[in-house]
Amino acid sequence: MVQPSRIAAESASADANDSSDRGRGLIAALVVSAATACMVLVLWVLGNAQQDPYIKASLELKGAVDHGGQLFRINCAGCHGLAGQGLVGPQLQGVSNQLKDPVLVHQIISGETPPMPSFEMEPQSMADLLAYLHTLS
Repeated sequence: MVQPSRIAAESASADANDSSDRGRGLIAALVVSAATACMVLVLWVLGNAQQDPYIKASLELKGAVDHGGQLFRINCAGCHGLAGQGLVGPQLQGVSNQLKDPVLVHQIISGETPPMPSFEMEPQSMADLLAYLHTLS
């Protein structure tokens, strides 16, 4: 049986290492690209939410907790529970600590997360609902 020369064996080993290094480099590049795309998407959504005239108008108003509670019981409690504890929809207790107001308003009016419908109400009513959501803990 013929033994491969030392040079041929080293060359084959180097080729295997180069291939492995290229694979790791490709995976790292894909991970960095995905993370960058996620960051751009988040910044874009937040930027658009803050520029929307409806959202801006709603955030400039002082909300009334009592009226917001009525709106919540009429429109939201069926899915989110009377105390925001979550039923069909997610729990909303402490949601204002987790999400900024522009994002909350966008979530409510967009309808982007079915089965939740989009709710478009007057800016004052949205301000009232936000005031109520701030009380859920």
